[in-house]
Amino acid sequence: MSPVILPPVPPQAPRLNSRFWPWLMRGILRLSGWRLLGSLPDVPKLIIIGAPHSSYWDGVWGLLMKIGLGIDVNIMIKREVLDGPLGLVLRPIGMIPINRSAALNVVGQMVQRFGERERMWLGITPEGTRKRVQHWKSGFLRIAREAGVPILPVFIDYPSRTFTLGPLQRATDDHEADMARIRALFRGYRGKHRDTE
Repeated sequence: MSPVILPPVPPQAPRLNSRFWPWLMRGILRLSGWRLLGSLPDVPKLIIIGAPHSSYWDGVWGLLMKIGLGIDVNIMIKREVLDGPLGLVLRPIGMIPINRSAALNVVGQMVQRFGERERMWLGITPEGTRKRVQHWKSGFLRIAREAGVPILPVFIDYPSRTFTLGPLQRATDDHEADMARIRALFRGYRGKHRDTE
């Protein structure tokens, strides 16, 4: 069985404060055969978008990958989930609460968080659901544009058991053109149950 390929973590990436959990997750990934291909950018702030998202397993493998790397990638989750007992487990691994009833919308909440932190990597599934969709949600583009942070595409491919890091993208004022350009990068990759249209 081939070893898991994990690229080196650049100096500016936000780090987890643990050695044990990355070691354990790397072992699980090694046994599973999943690999991460490409180079991580040396930037303190960015948005990671992963697709195609067609299974709960995408989140499981992605979570194992980020912990295995020892990188602190934040993932949005409903505040109510973190207020309960699960919060004790989920907060330390990068889940951040979203207040959907707040006057400040989700885009505004994330832009504010980026402004308050020196380092922050945020993971988003642009499809917004595991079902096939005709249109991706544009929230990641609005956050990237307003916060002034780049976008890192991550291509999920179940046949090869790989997550592949794409080239950094920048959001412009033309969200429609940005969406078409970025979405086209995901063609040819196959999720657990489907590809990206």
